[in-house]
Amino acid sequence: MKNLLKLTLSLMITMFTGLLEMKAQQYVLVDNPLLFSDVPDPDVICVGDDYYMVSTTVHMSPGAPIMHSKDMKNWHIISYVFDQLNESPANNLEGGSIYSRGQWAASIRYHKGLFYVFFGTGVHSYIYTAKNPAGPWNLHTQFERYYHDASLLFDDDGKAYLIHCLNAVLYVKQFNTGLDGFTDGDANGKQIIALRDGFLHEGVHAYKIKGKYYMTTIWWPAGGVRTELCFRADKLEGPYEQKVIHSDSADFPNHGVAQGGIWKAHNGQWYAMLFQDHEGVGRIPYLLPCRWIDGWPMLGDDKGHAPLRFKLPDIKEYKVEGIVSSDNFNEDKLKITWQWNHNPDNNLWSLTERPGFLRLKTGKQVRNIFEARNTITQRTEGPHCRGTVKIDISNMKTGDHAGLFSFCSQPGGVTIIRDYNNYVMQMTDRGEMRAQRTFCDKMVWLRMECDFNTDTALFYYSTDGTNYKRFGTPFHMIFSMDHFTGNKFAIFNFATIQDGGFVDIDSFDYERF
Repeated sequence: MKNLLKLTLSLMITMFTGLLEMKAQQYVLVDNPLLFSDVPDPDVICVGDDYYMVSTTVHMSPGAPIMHSKDMKNWHIISYVFDQLNESPANNLEGGSIYSRGQWAASIRYHKGLFYVFFGTGVHSYIYTAKNPAGPWNLHTQFERYYHDASLLFDDDGKAYLIHCLNAVLYVKQFNTGLDGFTDGDANGKQIIALRDGFLHEGVHAYKIKGKYYMTTIWWPAGGVRTELCFRADKLEGPYEQKVIHSDSADFPNHGVAQGGIWKAHNGQWYAMLFQDHEGVGRIPYLLPCRWIDGWPMLGDDKGHAPLRFKLPDIKEYKVEGIVSSDNFNEDKLKITWQWNHNPDNNLWSLTERPGFLRLKTGKQVRNIFEARNTITQRTEGPHCRGTVKIDISNMKTGDHAGLFSFCSQPGGVTIIRDYNNYVMQMTDRGEMRAQRTFCDKMVWLRMECDFNTDTALFYYSTDGTNYKRFGTPFHMIFSMDHFTGNKFAIFNFATIQDGGFVDIDSFDYERF
């Protein structure tokens, strides 16, 4: 009996020790860039053991995506702060466009049971709130003035502030009690930090940590790379001292990893999410460790570099679908990963008129894809990805253009043009035709493959969904401030001669490799 008790106790001790060792060894392995996709201006908060990130989507609709993670590595979109913005007819591609404008550099905060997002558009500024970050989000306040790259700050005494950037100066404004206005009206506020050395001081993130006020901004010193600065003070109005907390380009020379937020994780350690300009794919996030040294949040590894691989200790990994996905259009709503280029015309698309298909209908004559309503998009991802769309083109009308593009300010891709009784397939590069053929099939598969090591896209077509042929020339993808977005998969259908035609999208199949 005694031997049995000893054996049982020994087994229990062994099991308990094993569990402790498993817990001690638990970690998540992170590879940077964290999301090799266009997720600029990230701001992250930790609420309990959940992480929420907001990003910039400029002219896209819906906008201001809220992403969720349980482990800081795997992220997926759970909501958008708004469905549409209607500041002018240009938001609807009427009489103009809002390319490179729209929603910018949002700030997300959690305060007394409520989530807040603040962002500006270059025209107005907005506060949205939600009890659940998965939505719904409700418009709380629209400000008639634009506050650039601003940050919310909820102080310990219950007062709320907005810190914004104007002409390389940081200003602080105090909200009124209801956060629907400011105590000083629409004035600039109180100047707290004048930024005179170098240029491009923006992207402010404000924090109150252990009794001190911290402001982070980006800085582009002459002859240097985009750099992360930090300012700290004992009082909100200052005086502030400053320090460079990160200046590194990781493995992409001369492209500094900078601009973003810091937070304390549920494992007790601190981290930062910054982004890097990465040419054709867009502006991509890096997750960095944050080490507090002499009261400063120093970012990167022990040498200050953005690590390409590191461990997140005491965290369990949770796999999710990701921020780009396939869609067979069998549901009653679009996958959350889709965005329209500008506000859509909801009368001109449908998932119900032909169940299992996304129908894109023409509504007016336009000259090119930049003017076309209801162009639907998803991000691309590096280092390599592939998107294949299956389209029923049998109901196009003469002069209609439909197809698949690598879409940015200088787009390229494959267009199907209805020419009376014929169909013409063209591959174009920045409006210049590189290949053309006629065909009579009513169903066509178009494929786009992206290599972001070289920023090259290749295009293919098939008439049976099995055998694909290269079409046209390699397309060089670029990033420019004309649109301020990375290249996206764009499925489109527009009319140049008469309204009323439509195409039916059977599926979009996505692969990352």
